[in-house]
Amino acid sequence: MLTTSKPRIISKPPFINYILHWGSNNQPTGDDGQGLLEDDLSGIPLEDRQVNLNRNIRGIGPSHRNNQRSQGHKHPRLHYIKRILFPFFLRHKQACLVTIMLALALLLAVFRTRAHSTRPMGGELLCGSQRYSISNETCFGSDFLCPVKDRQRMLKCGDGCYLPRNSYCSDGHIELRHGSMSTKKPTEGNTSDFCPLSYLHLTAPPYENYFISDCSSASQVVVSNPIADSGLRFIEPRFLVAWPSGNSGIVTYFLSGDGPDTTLAVSLENMPQVNRTISPLVGGVTGIISFNSSSVLNLAIIGSIRTIRDYVEGNSLSPRIQDALQVQQLADGTIQLSRTWLDNVTESFLTFQPINDELTTVRGGKAYFDKGAYLFNAWHTYPKLEQLSAPDTLNPEAQYLVTEHPDETASLSFFSYTSKIVAGGWRFLTYFGRDSLISLLLLQPVLSEGGGGAVEAILSAAIERINAADGSVCHEEVIGDYATYLNEQEGIPGTNAQCDYRMVDTDFFLPIAMNEYFVKSNTGRDRRDAFLARNASVIQLNRGLSYSDLALTTLEKIMRTTAAFEQSPAVANLVRLKDGQSSGQWRDSNTGLGGGRVPYDVNTALVPAALQAIASLSAEGLFPTHAQWPRAASKRAKFWEENALPFFEVNILAEDAQNLVNRYVAESNFPGNVNTTELTSPVRFYGVALKANGHPIVRVMNTDDCFRLYLLNPTNQTQLSTFLSQTANNILRPFPLGLSTPVGLLVANPAYAQGSVNIGDFTSRSYHRLVV
Repeated sequence: MLTTSKPRIISKPPFINYILHWGSNNQPTGDDGQGLLEDDLSGIPLEDRQVNLNRNIRGIGPSHRNNQRSQGHKHPRLHYIKRILFPFFLRHKQACLVTIMLALALLLAVFRTRAHSTRPMGGELLCGSQRYSISNETCFGSDFLCPVKDRQRMLKCGDGCYLPRNSYCSDGHIELRHGSMSTKKPTEGNTSDFCPLSYLHLTAPPYENYFISDCSSASQVVVSNPIADSGLRFIEPRFLVAWPSGNSGIVTYFLSGDGPDTTLAVSLENMPQVNRTISPLVGGVTGIISFNSSSVLNLAIIGSIRTIRDYVEGNSLSPRIQDALQVQQLADGTIQLSRTWLDNVTESFLTFQPINDELTTVRGGKAYFDKGAYLFNAWHTYPKLEQLSAPDTLNPEAQYLVTEHPDETASLSFFSYTSKIVAGGWRFLTYFGRDSLISLLLLQPVLSEGGGGAVEAILSAAIERINAADGSVCHEEVIGDYATYLNEQEGIPGTNAQCDYRMVDTDFFLPIAMNEYFVKSNTGRDRRDAFLARNASVIQLNRGLSYSDLALTTLEKIMRTTAAFEQSPAVANLVRLKDGQSSGQWRDSNTGLGGGRVPYDVNTALVPAALQAIASLSAEGLFPTHAQWPRAASKRAKFWEENALPFFEVNILAEDAQNLVNRYVAESNFPGNVNTTELTSPVRFYGVALKANGHPIVRVMNTDDCFRLYLLNPTNQTQLSTFLSQTANNILRPFPLGLSTPVGLLVANPAYAQGSVNIGDFTSRSYHRLVV
């Protein structure tokens, strides 16, 4: 049976609708004074949150507004009509009363764009001439409403509506989709069952970050304002909303309408009855935004986070995307921004509704706002992800963390879903293979296991996205609107997800993580057969292949690429970056490796650890077509462990080391005092990479020793002793002699580069350079 619903068509005349709402909004309402505290994770059902917001939104405004409007009173002219004329109506005959009431209705229609009582409140908007609740329906076109079911937005198809998880639209007809995008049993409508809400506010000027999620949506809101001497390049105040669903979002930039841009400040205000600034909508978020002066919405970008990043990080805008943006003023004064995605199905919306009779206009495609407060609603119709609650991300032994570390577990929950773990906000709200697999290795002692748990979400996401042709593990997925955009650029129709397979390190993390779960965990051992028998569904070319088939292609690739070094241990046979690529591991840039092509961490730690994991997995009976792997992979792992490390060794005499540091201090204008006489013995470390601009070793001291320390258990005691000694010395020595600073270890130190890198490339501006 198809999941469809009958749409609602709008037909009521506007002035009749306003009469009805004027009367209902003036009825007495109860208020028990109770609100949702910031640390209350129990939440309020969607319907209750809607009612609470409707009751109180009229009284919200910035602190500088002290007139009767900011106190929740009606528009003065309407208040006068009601107070003076209404008693007169009651003293006359019914016919006269009807006539006068009709006249009053016309007056209400005249004043409707300025009256508080007629303004949509708390997530209500106009669809044609009828109001609708954003959390209960979606407006398509100007008069077509589709309901919300199972806390998901139904989409329009012809004259019907459907849920995209189990149906799709084909030439105006709804067709059944095989399989399901949800592991939960559907429910009709917005049920009032338990729906935990999580809210978090993090301040890091000039950024204010807000996170909110429940079972209907997950949203991050970022408000940015220029601050003096921040050293950050901000031209305009910015308001941004980001969603993990579809890796999508909205960003708006504002200019002051009164003077220099620096006079304009954008902020969020506390919402009524709840000790927070934002609340969830189905597929979105709502809140109150305030401008301290008149403002102009100078630029908006709606769609993919990747599109927004292209502008934020490189000032790049796509006319194909920007030309589809619509800015309009609704009949009640609400400013609405919207855009239909390139798939011609998904839509994103952002509205600003005046709260205290602020004036809004649209001129030349730009929105203009009065000084004051506005109710904003941001939402989209992309299928939602199923989020793991804070308790769901943790195993039974770690449940105490939810109460002892609520902010940290709330953060983990925001990034955790049944189908994947996303890398981080706001730029990285999607799958990143390396980040996810390292997170599994570090957090496994507390992460939930079994079906529907965090560990299997991470492993399934990585295996789902393997390149079945060569076994490469996906570094970053491209989904949603940006996937459609890239498909268009490549002449490929459709919305199918793409993957970035540039990285060389992610392949090796997969068997390491699989071994930790399927061999070392009792739950994983019990689950592995059922897990590996699952069929892939995310990447179109992988559909129908089992997880076991896909994982095997990666393990076979590792065995192929590591064989030559065992036969002939030379630099030419080490793992190197892929041809045409300038990055391939966590430092993620050409300058991060100092231009090198053969990364230290991959060859000396990840390769032997992955080989040992393959030996362990196959010894457990997995991948039986390669019966020789337990012995062969174990032998090769030991060979790589002992023979790759010497290629990266740097050994500098004490006197030469002193001269190099003194030269670095002078060339870099280092502000601190440096006592190079402390270098009384040779400086030894392992360079960050090989083969850069004619230099055999990139002589940059680094913290990538940690991979070898964490992943390997060496048995060559002489080599181990030397390795531990140099690691300890470099950690203890203060920068620029070593890696130590008062706030932690630097990830790189170019003081000993000796011309192998440009020291100007190693500053504090990038995460792979002079940063902690």
